[in-house]
Amino acid sequence: MARSGPPYPHRFFAAAAYSGFGPQASSPSLRPRLSDEIIPFLYALYQQATIGPCKAPKPQSRSQLEKKGWESWMELKNMASVEAMRLFVKILEEEDPAWLSKVHGLEIDTKDDQKSTVSDAAQKLREAPLSTSQEDQLLEPVNSVESDILADTEDKDVLIELAIKPDQDKWVSPHVSGYKPTPRYQHAAEVIGNKMYVIGGNHNGRYLNDVQVLDLTNFTWSKVDLKSGATSPISSKEPRVATMFPPCAGHSLVQWKEKLLAVAGHSKDPSDTVIVRAFDVKTNSWSVLQSFGKVPFARGGQTVTLVGSNLIMFGGENSKRCFLNDLNILDLETMTWDAIEAVGTPPSPRSDHTATVQAGRYLLIFGGGSHSTCFNDLHILDLDSMEWSQPQPRGITPSPRAGHADIKVGDSWYIVGGGDNKSGLSETMVLNLSTLVWSVGASLEGSEGLSVTCAAYNGEEVLIAFGGYNGRYSNEVHIMKTNRKAKLPPKFLESPAAAAAAAAVKAAYTSQVPSANGFYTADSLQENRFEENMMDMPDPKNRKFITEEIRDQLSLALKHSADLEVVVSSLQAENARLKHDIAVTQTSNAELSKELHSIRGQLDNEQSRCFRLEVNVAELRKKLQLMEQMQNELELLHRQVAAADQEAAAAMQQQSSGGVWGWLAGSPPNGKVPTA
Repeated sequence: MARSGPPYPHRFFAAAAYSGFGPQASSPSLRPRLSDEIIPFLYALYQQATIGPCKAPKPQSRSQLEKKGWESWMELKNMASVEAMRLFVKILEEEDPAWLSKVHGLEIDTKDDQKSTVSDAAQKLREAPLSTSQEDQLLEPVNSVESDILADTEDKDVLIELAIKPDQDKWVSPHVSGYKPTPRYQHAAEVIGNKMYVIGGNHNGRYLNDVQVLDLTNFTWSKVDLKSGATSPISSKEPRVATMFPPCAGHSLVQWKEKLLAVAGHSKDPSDTVIVRAFDVKTNSWSVLQSFGKVPFARGGQTVTLVGSNLIMFGGENSKRCFLNDLNILDLETMTWDAIEAVGTPPSPRSDHTATVQAGRYLLIFGGGSHSTCFNDLHILDLDSMEWSQPQPRGITPSPRAGHADIKVGDSWYIVGGGDNKSGLSETMVLNLSTLVWSVGASLEGSEGLSVTCAAYNGEEVLIAFGGYNGRYSNEVHIMKTNRKAKLPPKFLESPAAAAAAAAVKAAYTSQVPSANGFYTADSLQENRFEENMMDMPDPKNRKFITEEIRDQLSLALKHSADLEVVVSSLQAENARLKHDIAVTQTSNAELSKELHSIRGQLDNEQSRCFRLEVNVAELRKKLQLMEQMQNELELLHRQVAAADQEAAAAMQQQSSGGVWGWLAGSPPNGKVPTA
């Protein structure tokens, strides 16, 4: 089966009744809204499944729907009944994915005269008469179909049975029962199995430590009765201490194996370092996991992201209201912390931001706040190279915000709520992680400190938002369907050849069933289709006929396979050409790398030569300064010698001139008077 529910042919009869075909048709007011293009083909498939190939004359009615219905039936030719059944259900699931949950508890009333949601011509198609034998076949009690549905809804996906069904790109508030939790924000939430766990939070400044559980099968709240005994460790290497979870807010909650790990958070009695606590959902008890290595400082408002067996913690706010932008990693296998020094420009210090990981390699950080500032920037950390980068996404830029919640669904990263220190923000922003393009989703009443988790509904991802604060504390639940599947409208009415090809392709795909892990596998597809064919072919007389039909479809599939082989061959040739171009480019890059290496070597030599020249110049400058000093001293000595010479000459001149005049005056030198 493509989804959990009743087996064939009961599944087909339930779908036909819900769509308004046959004597068990549902009330017109309860039927799905189908387009005029789909109704004729559903009519044709219904007639093919219940009567067989078309042998009826062409209708004389002027109604285009009736003519299209007859033409579609003729184009199906000898399609097997089981294939028509599967294709009918497949098309209905594409048009109304939640039809099976709507059939649950449905009362079929063929005498309802309420106004139909489709045209009268479509109504005539739906109420086309059947043969007596086919009426007997279709008149199985609806209760048996319902019992089959109830018996087969045990699926690994959570089947949310809501009073209000989730809509795509629209937040709705479902009806919940049980005692609602205390309104709160800055709590943490996580989904395990079919239960959403809400732990801690803040209400009117009072920290909470309760564990609340929302049963997603019936949306009923209950409070966990906590036990004080120690839990078993996650691994034999992890010492643990029996404890109770303290009142806390701004903590992070991560599922690891069968436990919920609560990391860090604000409390009235903060510790010096980050504490990791584990909640065992089986025993409803807490334990403290002892950690080693470089344990980071205590904080709240951080992000903690699980990548493999590692927790990556970024940012937050410590007890002194200091904002952080450090990066720490906890190895859950060894419970060892390590502080990471990444290269590049990290995000500025912040808290109440969000983080996710893409492709197991890229850590994305968005938004957050720091004192009076809110951010709307996006940062990416490459976990292989440990290098930060800041891309510039395209699309509609989100408003700066902090205290928002986030959830990653496929390649879509949903950013819900938050505030900008002025008011709450209502728009849901969606970042396509493949193209880095922002878009605006549905609006939810602006709220800060809320939580968003993800569950499954009818095979589709559903977002579940809880709590938050926007002038008042909230304990409301809102849900929104994401619908990750692409809806491709069928084009079956183009031509008989196209109709036959489309029928073959549709028949091939309608036999898909999910394996135990939720993914489709070739073995499960073939095994399921074989079992359904055998189930629907109890009469040996029909086996030969159906075998011929299968052979015809196989021959058509082989033709398509030949076309695909041609396409594959061309793709392989293109791939070979690209590989050759890559090889040439790599060779060119290698040569350029060698040349670059040579240039770098020459540059290094020139730099060394320049350095030596600078040293020589410095030494010459010192020598020049020394020579200038010596020259100054030499000039000084010259001046002193010249002065001494002048003084000596003056003295000699004075001495010589004094002796002559003395003789002339009768006073010879030395006072000697000459004798007569």
